[in-house]
Amino acid sequence: MLAVLNVLGRLLAVFSLTYLAPIACSLVFHDGMLWHFIDSMAISAAGGVLLYMATRRHYRELKPRDGFLLVTLSWVLMSTIAAVPLMLSYDTMSFTDAFFETMSGLTTTGATVMTGLDHAPQSINLWRHLLNWIGGMGIIVFAVAILPLLGVGGMQLYKAETPGPMKDSKLTARITDTAKALYLVYVGMTAVCLLSLRLAGMDWFDAVCHSFSAMGLGGFSTRDASVGAFDSVMIELVLSFFMLLAGINFATHFLAVRRLSIGPYVRDTEARSYLTIMLLAFVGLTIFLLAEGVYDDVGTSARMVMFNLVSLGTGSGYASTDFAQWPIFAPLLMLFLGGLIPCAGSTGGGIKMVRTLVLFGQSQREILKLIHPAAVRPLMIGRTAVSEHVAQSVLGFIFLYFMSAALMVFALLLTGLDFITAFTAVIACINNIGPGLGEVGPAGNYQGLSGLQTWICSFAMLLGRLEVFAVLVIFTPGFWRK
Repeated sequence: MLAVLNVLGRLLAVFSLTYLAPIACSLVFHDGMLWHFIDSMAISAAGGVLLYMATRRHYRELKPRDGFLLVTLSWVLMSTIAAVPLMLSYDTMSFTDAFFETMSGLTTTGATVMTGLDHAPQSINLWRHLLNWIGGMGIIVFAVAILPLLGVGGMQLYKAETPGPMKDSKLTARITDTAKALYLVYVGMTAVCLLSLRLAGMDWFDAVCHSFSAMGLGGFSTRDASVGAFDSVMIELVLSFFMLLAGINFATHFLAVRRLSIGPYVRDTEARSYLTIMLLAFVGLTIFLLAEGVYDDVGTSARMVMFNLVSLGTGSGYASTDFAQWPIFAPLLMLFLGGLIPCAGSTGGGIKMVRTLVLFGQSQREILKLIHPAAVRPLMIGRTAVSEHVAQSVLGFIFLYFMSAALMVFALLLTGLDFITAFTAVIACINNIGPGLGEVGPAGNYQGLSGLQTWICSFAMLLGRLEVFAVLVIFTPGFWRK
């Protein structure tokens, strides 16, 4: 435990450097938030140094279970520290709401309790979007990429943080080089997204903020009406394209860039399945909304479906219209896809496309065994054989995932929330999507929830972002036995 606190102190000290961005922003725009961020930076740095000094004699190589504890504690602690400038800036904001906002940012959920974003201080908006960007690839992977001190035991941290069931393959020989390679691609794609948004008509500040949240699939916006406030086809096309890219495994992007070829995308069964389902859903929902008379022409229907489907399907959470007003089949389908199809190794949430493929393949095998009990058929994802260990792990994950979601829905219902709001809030939070339906729909936000309801949703975001196992394992008695 003390060894974990030692590394956590170092991580907290490094995290304090992220405040330099909103400090610089406040200096440029003179928004009056300068000293709030300086104070927050000092608190983070001092807390990290004190924690490190108090435990420096206990530094040792991290064990596999240390990785899970460090990852969970780091997300909670960073969200707590990141909430400080919000509480200093808004006298009426409680710690519960501030923690929810920053947990939503770091888990790339994009749910918000804030209003008046159009007129919020620029440094506050930048801070929220920066949290989306940092959380997109993961605080721990970020730390492994820039801190040699986490090179010892780094693989345990990488496995605890990286989404997806098959985490043993590495792009490079050393885990630090792997993390750096992924971040190089991440930074490069963010820069291209930023320039594309500027060319599409956004000003520089909005382009920076939305490039951060688009690549992190976080869905935060500088407008209360989200992307709908810009009412621009070009902006929606740019964001849709980069959200689609962010929903694909960044290892695939890295291989494509290194080889200067689209071959890695073609050979990636998970990416092909993800894009195919998106295309089929786009065509189907466009026709459905036309048939239901929601829109009068194909162009408008296709535009609205394209952006909002990509946003929810990738787990981003932007909105260009109040899709809660559509026939309920459409928004529920988009929320459902957001929990299933983002790829492992992407910045999206949910159970991941690769697990969906494993479950589908396993179901086919079971049906085959009913017909041919003696048949031996390996479980394949594309041309890759999936081990029985991975298949069993996926089944265990799915059980815990759905049971956790069900228990949190019942918990919200017990607090008096209506079913649609409770159900979609949990689905949106555990899949890190953002907006749900009912009180938490795209035309509103999570501000109306009670304190207990807000904490339940905060836990759902953490549970979903760290993929259930990494959080629940620390609550088992066996985890704490020597």
